[in-house]
Amino acid sequence: MGTSRYQIVHYRYESRSESENLVTTGELARLARLHPEMVDKLVDWGLIDPVKWKPKLLFPETAVPRIWRIMRLRRDLGINWSGIGVVLDLLDKIEELEREIAWLRKKI
Repeated sequence: MGTSRYQIVHYRYESRSESENLVTTGELARLARLHPEMVDKLVDWGLIDPVKWKPKLLFPETAVPRIWRIMRLRRDLGINWSGIGVVLDLLDKIEELEREIAWLRKKI
């Protein structure tokens, strides 16, 4: 996974299909029901990553449920922004391991 930033864990979109829709910061903010400045902060903190940086930031639509999860962790559980990065990393790892277990079970 490369080097980690410990103040906020960096999330990478690893599997993006070519047909997946990309949205701008403003569109992502509208879909996630956030102010665009909050989306910029989430990018700065490494909680979400754009898939394209130039000429403008573009995000996959799948970033919306991730933002909802981030905001729910903050609002409902009171987890600080650094902790949210760690929690998301752990949840991503759990999902990856569950997929691998399911794949291994199919091979048996």
